Amino acid sequence: MEFSCKDFKVGKCQGQKLVDGESMPLVLQPPKADKADMESLLLALKTNKDWFEQLIIKNSAVLLRGFDVKNAQDFNDIIKESPKTLLLFCEVPPPEGGETPFVPSFRVTERMLEEFPEAVEEMEAKGLQYSFTALSKNDTSSMRGRGWEDTFGTSDREEAERRAEALGMDLEWLPNGGVKAVLGPRSLTRVFDGRKGRRMWFNTVVGMHGKEISSASMADGTEIPKNVVKRCGEIIEEESIQFKWEKGDVAIFDNMALLHGRRPSKPPRRVLVATCK
Repeated sequence: MEFSCKDFKVGKCQGQKLVDGESMPLVLQPPKADKADMESLLLALKTNKDWFEQLIIKNSAVLLRGFDVKNAQDFNDIIKESPKTLLLFCEVPPPEGGETPFVPSFRVTERMLEEFPEAVEEMEAKGLQYSFTALSKNDTSSMRGRGWEDTFGTSDREEAERRAEALGMDLEWLPNGGVKAVLGPRSLTRVFDGRKGRRMWFNTVVGMHGKEISSASMADGTEIPKNVVKRCGEIIEEESIQFKWEKGDVAIFDNMALLHGRRPSKPPRRVLVATCK
């Protein structure tokens, strides 16, 4: 799909990459200085809604920059007119760090198949199983200290079990009042409609494997080799794309096609996130 829209002009940003012929992120700016206001932006999004949705799918990441987006209310108005995906708004850019790196997940699959074809196909055939432990209560002294009540949004064990079952989880209540949740089998990769048949790396193996309160294995209990997980993490880092946040930036990600994270930063930093279904 060629870019053609009178309501936006294409810009550039530091860190932008060309991936399989696509600019990531694709930077869209006001076509003229007097079209940077919120009213013009909302009208442009509404008028070009179908075109914009296809643009997100094609480029995976779009950065709206140079528009007069000031606060959470403005961001909420943009959400109403945007494709139902992942949106981020920078209200206060950090003085240092704080980027939101993202990774075209099909590139991870391609490179993992190049380096570990047998391991990838074994994980794909068997599926994946994840487990994590939630404490009895929140532990604010630890980044991993989330309690089960906060995790499942209820203080009732039976309701927590119902909610876990709806997510495909089995719960095991522990003597210390915490709970172990097991989820699986889950796919290693997925192919989504409209995305060139690309095989997306659609899992959390790197984030959960061998951690203090979580694990990832193949669904039949076979261990995933540590060197495979380690190298996957390196590939994700090598393929990552990031840009410096500017005040008023709105990034829109195709959550089916990208992995994303967050770099450490010096305060202050205020980046609002909305996940739309």
